[in-house]
Amino acid sequence: MTDPTPADAPLKDAPDDRAVSGPFDEAEANPVRPYIDLGGIKILPREGLNLRLEVEEQTKRIVAVGLDYAGSTLQVQPFAAPRSAGLWAETREQIRQQIRQQGGRVEERDGPLGPELLAEVPVVAGPDGTAGKRLARFIGVDGPRWFLRGVIGGAATADVEAAAAVEDLFRSIVVVRGGSPMPPRDLIPLKMPATPGAA
Repeated sequence: MTDPTPADAPLKDAPDDRAVSGPFDEAEANPVRPYIDLGGIKILPREGLNLRLEVEEQTKRIVAVGLDYAGSTLQVQPFAAPRSAGLWAETREQIRQQIRQQGGRVEERDGPLGPELLAEVPVVAGPDGTAGKRLARFIGVDGPRWFLRGVIGGAATADVEAAAAVEDLFRSIVVVRGGSPMPPRDLIPLKMPATPGAA
């Protein structure tokens, strides 16, 4: 059977206004805005935003972008996805299983971006020997041929204003899928931003 999208393929999970309010596909982004180009995604700079690149030690490849904003953290990763099926439903199930295996608690709820997971993740004991739990919100949006996943920590897991600021930041992201063929679920390559004024 050559049909690339079986009838039972999961539908895309995305806000109805995604094409207008983001996260954006490169074709939908405003070309004159001064984005920070990180390869697979572009970030709109804003006051109080700090950006970190998370690098895999063995391969030295950038595997995620960390954004510190509004007393919160937002880790984002762009993945290649099939043209007509979504990845977020399946990814949520995998996250749910992982967190339960670690002894954490997780619940699904409808958030401003669609279905999301609110999790209590056990954290390793700190310097004083006490183990704790960390709240995290897992969000995801299926776009055209891509899937953008976010993990929110800090104030935006509970504080409404911080949550709105971080959700707005997530929605301002542009995903650059590129034209080259990629297997679904592969991380779209990320790169260091060009330093202004660098040769």
